Amino acid sequence: MSKELVGALDALEQEKGIKKQVVIEALEAALVSAYKRNYNQAANVDVEFNERKGDIKVYAVKTVVEDVENDQLQVSLQDAVAINRAYEIGDEIKFEVTPKNFGRIAAQTAKQVIMQRVREAERGLVYDEYSQYMDEVVTGEVERQDTRYLYVTLGSGSNTVEAVMASSDQMPNETYKMHDKIKVYVSRVENNPKGPQVFVSRTHPELLKRLFEEEVPEIYDGTVEIVSIAREAGDRAKIAVKSNDPNLDPVGTCVGPSGQRVQSIVNELSGENMDIVEWVDDEAQYVANSLNPAEVVDVVFDSENERACTVVVPDYQLSLAIGKRGQNARLAAKLTGFKIDIKSETEAANLFEDADDQEYVEAGSDVEVDKPDFEKGEDDDQSEK
Repeated sequence: MSKELVGALDALEQEKGIKKQVVIEALEAALVSAYKRNYNQAANVDVEFNERKGDIKVYAVKTVVEDVENDQLQVSLQDAVAINRAYEIGDEIKFEVTPKNFGRIAAQTAKQVIMQRVREAERGLVYDEYSQYMDEVVTGEVERQDTRYLYVTLGSGSNTVEAVMASSDQMPNETYKMHDKIKVYVSRVENNPKGPQVFVSRTHPELLKRLFEEEVPEIYDGTVEIVSIAREAGDRAKIAVKSNDPNLDPVGTCVGPSGQRVQSIVNELSGENMDIVEWVDDEAQYVANSLNPAEVVDVVFDSENERACTVVVPDYQLSLAIGKRGQNARLAAKLTGFKIDIKSETEAANLFEDADDQEYVEAGSDVEVDKPDFEKGEDDDQSEK
């Protein structure tokens, strides 16, 4: 071994960011195994690497005992004291046992260890770097696609990593082509034995939140807060927002002048429709807001299930409130956390005709009137959990 090895370790640290001490520790451990394997030694040995000279020496480590039973592992107190009077029973003494031809074995081992550590360190650097991007949005380039994943290259130049996007994380309304630039949400990073694996998504609700943070400064600085998101990726999403400034309209802030802010996000998500509604403390009003764009007449809470309610809408707005394939009601339920049953005014009038003990709340009103329990409708298309 020579100073060339020391120079190589210095270069690795500068170019790859691999700590020299990490490689040296791995090299010493590997040389211990190589020594035992090549010289049929079961002794307790230690290898030391001189960083200044590049020399490697092998030492047999023996424990000081009164009576020696195994001369490969033990040394008598008498012999130890002859070396240094300070030695006592239980101390460990190192005896150099470096073989004459150990340099060749050491060189081969060093090459293997360095290559292995380079691979491990590079994987570790990738893991550390992209772990920082967990729950963030990054821009990637579509590389290829197979039956399992869409492969997206993140980063640029030599500092790139291949991320994967499962089918469930791909937008159903999008077709991906090679070299397409897309924004993706880093959902998780796994440090697998074969290397770090980065998983990204285009369907995750947090992607929508991060896009709004990029587009709306008031959300990024906390003036406007996103309280809840319900999303059916590629089709429609509902976002509930509130303002921490009483003089600021949260919905108008997110929409932006002439709808520019929200339109930028819609364009990024290939036309996914956005319903931005205001979150309020009044649960009845919040439920009513969540069914936007439908007009809500009343909200009646179930006395037996505090997270269930019946929403009354004008007859002509029943289909709008329910939405295509129940989508509007379904997203409103996800957004608010309530089980929502939508009824027209005519249906509601029949249900509550004889009511006298059911808790009744008009949307946006502080007035509460007791009315009897109502029976849930049988039309599945007008019910949504």
